[in-house]
Amino acid sequence: MLAANAELATTSGSKYLVQLFKHFAHKIEVNYSETHGECTFDFGTASLDADKERLKIAVTAPDEEKLSCAKSVVESHLLRFAFREEIDKLDWH
Repeated sequence: MLAANAELATTSGSKYLVQLFKHFAHKIEVNYSETHGECTFDFGTASLDADKERLKIAVTAPDEEKLSCAKSVVESHLLRFAFREEIDKLDWH
């Protein structure tokens, strides 16, 4: 299993986490609170943790192609919700 992590420095992490998982809940099963969320896509999983200063994002997938897809889905949706933050992309590790 491959993994990638990113962090978004923001005071709105909890807001973005809840928005993201409410959106994903229309298509897939999700579990979330205001500080932690998890979901499973066909191509991988995502886990987010929010505190007062940041949003931590972790994705896992069985291969590089699916990991890239998981990163792309989470990042594109998150950046859409965080448009006021003026972030171009996440820095994945």
